Amino acid sequence: MADSGGAAAFGAGIGVGPYQELTFDAQGDVDPATRAAVARIEATDLLVFAHGWNSDRSTSARLFDRFFAPFPGLVGAGVRLGYVGVVWPSIRFPDEPIPDFDPHGALPDAGAGTALDDATRAALGVFWPGRDAELDQVAALLAEQPEPLAALDGFGALVRRLVDADPAGAAVSPEVPAVFARDAVEVCRALAEALAEAGGAPAVALGDGARALWGGAKELLRQATYYEMKKRAGVVGEHGLGPVLTDLAGRRPALRVHLVGHSFGARVVSFSLRAVPDGARHVKSLTLLQGAFSHYAFSERLPHDRRRGGALGGLQRRVDGPVVACHSAHDSALRVFYPLASRMAGDSAGLLGFDERWGAVGHDGVQAVPGAPRLSLEAALRGGLPEAGCVSVDAGSVVRRGGAPSGAHSDICHEELARIVVGAGRMGR
Repeated sequence: MADSGGAAAFGAGIGVGPYQELTFDAQGDVDPATRAAVARIEATDLLVFAHGWNSDRSTSARLFDRFFAPFPGLVGAGVRLGYVGVVWPSIRFPDEPIPDFDPHGALPDAGAGTALDDATRAALGVFWPGRDAELDQVAALLAEQPEPLAALDGFGALVRRLVDADPAGAAVSPEVPAVFARDAVEVCRALAEALAEAGGAPAVALGDGARALWGGAKELLRQATYYEMKKRAGVVGEHGLGPVLTDLAGRRPALRVHLVGHSFGARVVSFSLRAVPDGARHVKSLTLLQGAFSHYAFSERLPHDRRRGGALGGLQRRVDGPVVACHSAHDSALRVFYPLASRMAGDSAGLLGFDERWGAVGHDGVQAVPGAPRLSLEAALRGGLPEAGCVSVDAGSVVRRGGAPSGAHSDICHEELARIVVGAGRMGR
């Protein structure tokens, strides 16, 4: 269970109020002290924001502070907002710049090296507790970049052991994506090519030796953390956040809840709908900012397999208002790496090339949901949002800044996006 001792100090850094954090561990268990603090918030409307995968605690605090800042000036006189920051076990690779958060020049140029900095190595140790032996070997290989291709095979084996949670190095379980079981040299080459496409590394030519592929090896390690975050985000949403908010709504039926999530935090808040009982009306809006999950999640019939639906098929009906998916083509993490990882997990036809089956909702919005409109950000702000159902909003006009390899994935602190949340929740003036 996460420690709640710093909750008050953490909250003190947020410039709006009343504010509380709501903290979950990797199994979705809530910290009782933060749950009680949230229950004491006096508000008509509760704004609940879940950070994404690329966040440590201090970065999450700054994100919440920056994102919440415009809201007091945007809501109507009859709205008393309460603010909740959902904190869940995540990891940040500090070599990925976040717009306006990291001082200019404080981070190495993308692709400049593959060695893990001290902060990243420490974060990985917290993320995978008890796996220091494997992590030390991974760090040594990334720092040394040995030339023999066999070294990449050894690196791949270490990553497989991390994602399989089997220190003995037994066969990878069937639930682990094939990207971690494929030939390591092939996978590292594909990821190195993807880094080049995203502008984070030099181009890779066929026949290049191992040294040209170690950027792809570091990306494989990053993909391993993404894989773990994907699983964890769903668990925290369905078994943690959803039940907590449903219980709160039962105690305070007039409270209106507005869910917002960034990246894998969008998965957290979306999967919380699985715990919302049919007929419940406390969730009044759901806004997804660069959501890192399938654009087919809310579809009840997949275009490539009409017998199945998405993981959240039809659950938009548990929101008493719209489900708004903000997306941007400037998001390299979702434009390049999300479909690549998904494709490598289950498509033997090849490793590269975009396939619409593998798209993320934060890249091109909600797909295969009949009647779901698609709007520009300007049109959504000018003409408003639908009263219910899914809607996609192209936010590329503001979500456009950021360095390689993630691009604009974390460029979400804009008043225009706050106005979208206010509009979705019918909280405006």
